[in-house]
Amino acid sequence: MTEQKVRWGILATGGIAAAFTADLVDLPDAEVVAVASRTEESAKAFAERFGIPRAYGGWDALARDEDVDVVYVATPHSAHRAAAGLCLEAGRNVLCEKAFTLNAREAEELVALARKRGSFLMEAMWMYCNPLIRRLADLVRDGAIGEVRNVQADFGLAGPFPPTHRLRDPQQGGGALLDLGVYPVSFAHLLLGEPSDIAARATLSDEGVDLQTSALLSWDGGALASVHCSVIGGTATTASVTGSLGRIDIPYGFFHTDRFVLHRDGRDPQEFAADPADGPRGSLRHEALEVMRALRAGETESPLVPLDGTLAVMRTLDAIRERVGVRYPGEDPVEPVEPVAGLTPA
Repeated sequence: MTEQKVRWGILATGGIAAAFTADLVDLPDAEVVAVASRTEESAKAFAERFGIPRAYGGWDALARDEDVDVVYVATPHSAHRAAAGLCLEAGRNVLCEKAFTLNAREAEELVALARKRGSFLMEAMWMYCNPLIRRLADLVRDGAIGEVRNVQADFGLAGPFPPTHRLRDPQQGGGALLDLGVYPVSFAHLLLGEPSDIAARATLSDEGVDLQTSALLSWDGGALASVHCSVIGGTATTASVTGSLGRIDIPYGFFHTDRFVLHRDGRDPQEFAADPADGPRGSLRHEALEVMRALRAGETESPLVPLDGTLAVMRTLDAIRERVGVRYPGEDPVEPVEPVAGLTPA
């Protein structure tokens, strides 16, 4: 795979699958050779739209297609365990959308399966592959703002979404947290790692999913993160990280940003902007490029989106859901837990 094009299969035909495929077909080293959907009609329509030679009316045929080097799984996250697991069992490499799975248990099963088979597996956390977010993380690690004290991030949509929408359907892992909150949580993890303590509150729908959730994450070293997500209110969708020597602010759309501002004590603000050569804002090409780089290098996971990091994020999402009382069909019952009063670092 060092010289030939990387051959992609697309599993699912929804909006995110279309957005990813549109970026993928523009990459000279990528070739989309097959697509699968639950129905042959949907697969054929998608294939015709993007000039894909093979369309399957079922996942199994795509998983068994030996001309496919890597499968992009773009189903609702309630189906990620089944879809990605099917592909891994058949010997395919996998890029799986976020949230990676419904819960940490399912994520652990996929990671164990990939490692057992020696297959590549990566969560499609495109934020981690964004060159500007990588630059921001490097600045923080290099001490540009001193010791990190606080992270803030939010992602909210105004809605309203009807009860029949997937964002409110427990069967599809609905709710704000897994669909939107995964970004603020992952941003905090990128800068601080896995938190040592978590408090959370949520507004739940009649269906039992979270319409909005706020969480306070804390670390033993004293850092705090405030994260929020919503499907009933359009938030600023910004992020910031504050340290002992300064602050970095990311404007609207922090998870696919094209700029951020570094504020340091005693200095003028410094703006960092994306290189136009990196492609348009909102492009998903960077995660595709990282997958192809890793495959050509013979790597089974990406250092930009490591599997242990994905598992840590899933544990945090599980803990938040436990505290607010959100349980999906088939999961063990959970009871709402009161937020910890007066959180203090250990």
